[in-house]
Amino acid sequence: MTVGRIICILIGYAIGLFQTGYIYGKTQHIDIREHGSGNAGTTNTLRTLGFKAGAITFAGDCGKAILAIFISWLIFHAQYPEGIKLLGMYAGLGAVLGHNYPFYMKFKGGKGIATTGGVIFAFHWQLGLVCAAVFLIITAISKYVSLGSICMVLIIPFILYFNNPQDWKLVVVGCIFTAMAIWRHRANIVRLMNGTENKLGQKVKR
Repeated sequence: MTVGRIICILIGYAIGLFQTGYIYGKTQHIDIREHGSGNAGTTNTLRTLGFKAGAITFAGDCGKAILAIFISWLIFHAQYPEGIKLLGMYAGLGAVLGHNYPFYMKFKGGKGIATTGGVIFAFHWQLGLVCAAVFLIITAISKYVSLGSICMVLIIPFILYFNNPQDWKLVVVGCIFTAMAIWRHRANIVRLMNGTENKLGQKVKR
């Protein structure tokens, strides 16, 4: 199944290259990476271009993970019926990599939170709701989107374990999602510790 994993990652990466925020920004004649925090993801698009742009970006970034997993299922569900969940997670991993590190944008993409959320929803929609609830509650209380995002990704390996305690490979892949998100939020973590992180609704200037 090694070849299947590689193919799924490549499929996911190709689909993850669709940068919703960047493309939407271009329709408004701006490069979203040159505004706000300089990030091409949902939060910066929301702060820079408003709710509609943020909602479209979230839907696109979340949806591309679901699409990648669906395509992997179409290709491999008959060949690897028992391993299709794991292959789907690899496709989702590829989508996050494509979102975070698009080669045609000099590997400067988003932070992968919406795309990661799409992976979890596609894997198990109830677990997706748990992640969404954690994100919304923490963000609403703290007013820090980054803190809500970090808390959401931290629970992913645990919910995968409790849902599939016999499949440690899924948990390992879940840990990779968490590690990638934490790495992409390393600057946010520093600002949170220093008390200088931007709060929800606060305008930011690059």
